[in-house]
Amino acid sequence: MTSLLPVRLSPLLLGLAILAPCAVRAQLKYVPFPTKSELRSLQLLAYTCSRENTADICTRTREIANPLMDHPRLPTACKDAVWELLQEAKPVTTNSYQRRDSIDSPARRLTVVCADPAKPSKPNNSPSAGSPPGQT
Repeated sequence: MTSLLPVRLSPLLLGLAILAPCAVRAQLKYVPFPTKSELRSLQLLAYTCSRENTADICTRTREIANPLMDHPRLPTACKDAVWELLQEAKPVTTNSYQRRDSIDSPARRLTVVCADPAKPSKPNNSPSAGSPPGQT
């Protein structure tokens, strides 16, 4: 009878192992998406970095963009754009068109790929779908 005890405990332990991550996930704090104005201000700061090519502006751009890499709800496409911006938003000796474009390109994508996805609204079910009422 004692030999059956380990056999009965293993499914119980397996069940606990499966449910433990769910319990941990349930306790995570809700982190909202960045607002459109926050994304837009980062975008404008990145444009300024690409245009002016100063250490102060480019450092501020990277400092503001860096926390987005750890944001738990942002999609991969957003983090790719942020990563590209972090790599490119550095001052250089010669501000070429290629360098400016390498900063402006991910900055343009920020407001599109990092914004909170809009929930689809319910369609208005109106009876006049195609023809005016009274006509057959």
